[in-house]
Amino acid sequence: MAKEAAPISIHHNEKAADVEFHVTYLDTDSGHIRREEFPDLASAERFASAQLHDADCWAVVDHVAIQHAGRMVA
Repeated sequence: MAKEAAPISIHHNEKAADVEFHVTYLDTDSGHIRREEFPDLASAERFASAQLHDADCWAVVDHVAIQHAGRMVA
């Protein structure tokens, strides 16, 4: 019997300090595409789901690595 690796959870990087989640969505009231940022995947997915209230709505959740700026010394 072959051993198989456990599937990687989509939540595996959720608590990492160098990751954030961007929700890009269509605001059907204004007709504009907007973006919100969230520290965790669960919050981003809840917000994205709340934006899907009619057939013309859409939302995308992106996993984004945060670039930390280096410290400058004068």
